Amino acid sequence: MAFSDSFIEEVRSRNDILDVVGQVVHLERRGANHFGLCPFHNEKTPSFSVHQGKQIFHCFGCNAGGNVISFVMQYENLTFTEAIRNLAERAGMAVPDEDNSENARRVRDKKQRLLAVNKEAALFYYHQLYEDAGKQGRQYFADRGLDDRTIKHFGLGYADVGGNPLVKHLRKAGFTDAEIIEAGLATHDEKRGITEKFWNRVMFPIFDGGNHVIGFGGRVLGDGKPKYLNSPETLIFDKGRNLYGLNYARGSRTGSMILCEGYMDVIAMHQAGFTQAVASLGTAFTEMQARILGRYADEVILSYDSDEAGIMAAKRAIGILKEAGLRGRVLNLAPHKDPDEFIKNEGRDAFAERLKKAESTYFFELRVAERDYDMQDPEGRTRFIRAAAEKLCGFSEPIERENYIAATASKYGISLEDLRHLVADMAARTGIAQPAVRARRQNAAGDAGRREEDERRLKPQRMLLTWLSDEPGILPVIEQYLKIEDFSDPLYRQIAERMFADIRAGTLVPAAIISGCAEEDQARVAALFDTPVQGVNTVPERERALENLIRDIRRHALEDEAAAFSKEDPAYLSLVVENRKKIDELKKLKISLS
Repeated sequence: MAFSDSFIEEVRSRNDILDVVGQVVHLERRGANHFGLCPFHNEKTPSFSVHQGKQIFHCFGCNAGGNVISFVMQYENLTFTEAIRNLAERAGMAVPDEDNSENARRVRDKKQRLLAVNKEAALFYYHQLYEDAGKQGRQYFADRGLDDRTIKHFGLGYADVGGNPLVKHLRKAGFTDAEIIEAGLATHDEKRGITEKFWNRVMFPIFDGGNHVIGFGGRVLGDGKPKYLNSPETLIFDKGRNLYGLNYARGSRTGSMILCEGYMDVIAMHQAGFTQAVASLGTAFTEMQARILGRYADEVILSYDSDEAGIMAAKRAIGILKEAGLRGRVLNLAPHKDPDEFIKNEGRDAFAERLKKAESTYFFELRVAERDYDMQDPEGRTRFIRAAAEKLCGFSEPIERENYIAATASKYGISLEDLRHLVADMAARTGIAQPAVRARRQNAAGDAGRREEDERRLKPQRMLLTWLSDEPGILPVIEQYLKIEDFSDPLYRQIAERMFADIRAGTLVPAAIISGCAEEDQARVAALFDTPVQGVNTVPERERALENLIRDIRRHALEDEAAAFSKEDPAYLSLVVENRKKIDELKKLKISLS
């Protein structure tokens, strides 16, 4: 059947390409992209890339490319309709011809009712905080240093002692006991009837990425047990797939995320201006949560408690981050236990300084490992150095490994040459490639990753469109010098026209543009979004690169314009002269991006 454009786009947007591809291809993060061995042709070095931000894939080796729908079609050998059904089912969506089924309606309606009852409960808890009964809740937050603005921002509240006030309120609001129980806000037994789950607690509503309340955490006031109580998992609340504070942290744009253990740590950091802080939801950090963080940052700074439990949790999280291809660092909070305590005692600036000095996960693990060895005993010290060398073998990048070897030698007073030899010997004995060999392999991978057709006229256009997809804000600069007609290839011109319009409307989504293209064009369009300009780190470099791209594209367009004329045409000579003047003017082109 034919699906509406809106349904196709919803299916695409609800299936993260990194999650889908990652189930069948082992991917490792490099910069903004994830790379792996292409599933569509035989290769020994990775040339297959997935760009999560743009939701596209592209192979530099065989030129396969597209969005998540294209990938499923090619990998599973499915028709477009079959791929849409496959992805819709994966996302828990009902396809249009199933929308009217009783089961589909029931699930959709139930989710909406659960969201509604949670929203009403969050409002009730918030208002209760400012009633007479909420005095001790207000005092708790005041003692923790939270101001009214922060309380409102996070929707914090209070659950009163006894009497089932929330249940009574929700009944008046039109919710049934069954809905209240299913949302995890109350329980029922034959002896006591319906009983609220949360009472005598300050309340922390938990939001999903769409800012819907999906659950709650409650901290008991006094010495009751358990100290923290969370909503049970429901149709809308999966603890392992959500993170507290992510609805705000994902917009921080700091390049990193701070992962901590508790709600109050997150709130204290946000109040102090560190809005990149998140926490897991009363459970151990999961692989899914790491992959979610990878959508927003390349680096995760672990800010766990400094006690033994916190150290063990940090070590476990380090392994999960590595598996997800994320860089990790560890925040040293000594002499304080947690971020909340640190900020209260040392202040914001001191915390910012600790963030800057957060140690690499490698040195954190070494520091923890020191406790297992007698560093004053020659045998114990030797065993520790061998353990350090074994960890050093895990660095696949030669330069990174060499830097860590030098830093380790300096930190622990070891001969640099002796440590190099030990690491090389250990790598050889364990089958890990020598740095020089690995360097050659990585260079080969880089060569494979640059197997893009090098047409003199089209490559600048691809690079400019990729740049524009990364930074839509440069469109006004580009439009000063280029017209849609300057893109010589019909497909490139079509994509440029769509991109320009979408950027002006604030709706640019590369993967959605791919969906609107003919199936046979989707790989080429994916390449248009994945041909980055190299070596443009500083503003002057970026300005020069953009000048060169615009100059090349415009010059080629002028040359094509002249080539379309017959040399016998009376207008030919004057056109050539005029275009040469324009080309000379292009040599003086100066662009400012500051």
